[in-house]
Amino acid sequence: MTEARTESSEWLIYRGAGEPHDGMDRLPPPPPWRDFASRETAGPGADGSQNRRLGAHRHLAELHRPGAEELEMINAALYLRRPLLVTGSPGAGKSTLAHSVAYELGLGNVLKWSVVSRSTLQDGLYHYDAIARLQDVQIAAQGGFTSAAGGAAGSPGAVEGIGSYIRLGPLGTALLPSDMPRVLLIDELDKSDIDLPNDLLNVLEEGEFAIPELERVADRLPGGEAEVLTADGAKVRVRDGRVRCRAFPFVVLTSNGERDFPAPLMRRCIHLELGRPDHKRLATFVRAHLGDEAARRGDDLITHFLERSRSELLASDQLLNAIYLTDAAAPASRDRLADLLIQRLDRPR
Repeated sequence: MTEARTESSEWLIYRGAGEPHDGMDRLPPPPPWRDFASRETAGPGADGSQNRRLGAHRHLAELHRPGAEELEMINAALYLRRPLLVTGSPGAGKSTLAHSVAYELGLGNVLKWSVVSRSTLQDGLYHYDAIARLQDVQIAAQGGFTSAAGGAAGSPGAVEGIGSYIRLGPLGTALLPSDMPRVLLIDELDKSDIDLPNDLLNVLEEGEFAIPELERVADRLPGGEAEVLTADGAKVRVRDGRVRCRAFPFVVLTSNGERDFPAPLMRRCIHLELGRPDHKRLATFVRAHLGDEAARRGDDLITHFLERSRSELLASDQLLNAIYLTDAAAPASRDRLADLLIQRLDRPR
């Protein structure tokens, strides 16, 4: 019994023995999709998320091998300049689709808006920090130095620095005028408040929005322009308090199917339903992230995952976790550990 326990626990880093040791030296590199240090070596303007999303071995295999219908719907959204509403179970590759399109078409980093129950349209468009501006003006008036707001309260120049207190959200950044479209991922729209899908209609239809704080003072700004921050940290100039796109962004809205959306939103979107991936697609998915050898050694886990997914709600990233850990740690209880990691998402509590 002791021998079996020792063999099965050799891979453990934390042992629960209450004694310090140097086990961290044996910890293997992180899974590619959890390697945040790669951001430091990303190229200029890159956010380091491509390897984590598309796979460090994507040169060996495409992450997506889209079927005819999937390709047609993606291209329809590109041609028609319409948002693409992608529905499907968790882990089906909905959000990764946006990164795949951005990578293949050279559209830069994906702007991401992760929707929660408290999200409002304004969160996606811009944020104006009125409190910080007021505090800076008060400090400047008391201390006699010039604030970012451009001068003391009530002075003619006080409006010139207003842009320092405005930051565009992901949607607002995607709508900035440019020759090439940005890719915007609005993730898990079905988690939103009931009003948000309707609130999006006008912005998605018109491709523009106003910033009232800038509109009110546009005639007092040099050239009617204010410099503001974007969601990805750049500084851009906004004229007359309005943001108008030239190239409509490629917008991917994802939903896990937890609610129905209003007909007006559906009318403005191209709808793509992603089904369960088959063995070939899952093997390609594993290969893109972990390489050929890991995909070959994990083929039995892929088969087991597919069998379970017929009756249970599972996510493909659970499969990645299981193959990586059982391959990197090589525990004696491989199948049991894989089953612990691949737990049904819809199991009763």
